[in-house]
Amino acid sequence: MQTIPMIEARKKLTSLPEELETQGKDPTVAVTRRGKPVLAIMSWEFFEALYETIEIMGDEGLMKSLRQGIKEAQEGKTIPWESAKKRNSRFDLRHPDHAYGP
Repeated sequence: MQTIPMIEARKKLTSLPEELETQGKDPTVAVTRRGKPVLAIMSWEFFEALYETIEIMGDEGLMKSLRQGIKEAQEGKTIPWESAKKRNSRFDLRHPDHAYGP
């Protein structure tokens, strides 16, 4: 994570989005005041991913399902991709009648 003082952050604010795009895995900047971090600036894409992760981790039911899925995968209880695709082919998420469609 890049760290910059508040004064520098003010000067660079309009160029930070492009700068963050080039940072790869860690598109964040810690802004400091008197040497202490007081603000985090991150790309919107990174913020959305972080926010979604926090939402999932805060949902007990989703976390239980995730843990169960990980356990089953570790135990080799998986099915081939083609079988899963066929089994779920009746669900077209682009279709307006399906709850999670666009």
